[in-house]
Amino acid sequence: TEERRKELVKEVDRYGEQAKVAIRNIRRDGNVHMKKLGLSEDDEKGYLEDVQTLTDDFVKKIDEVLKEKEQELMKM
Repeated sequence: TEERRKELVKEVDRYGEQAKVAIRNIRRDGNVHMKKLGLSEDDEKGYLEDVQTLTDDFVKKIDEVLKEKEQELMKM
């Protein structure tokens, strides 16, 4: 039923949000470890930007997959 599909979409959204939180936690841990390495400010800044870029890319991929899955669920 349509009601069940909407429930499934909400569940998919929850899983997607959990994945995003996990990625952000990994970014945070990576940043902490990066700062402990004692790199020069320029190097550290560059690497932190690289980590942020990767984080943004993966969050974007999650959003794309969520959108596709929601459309698939609502088509049934």
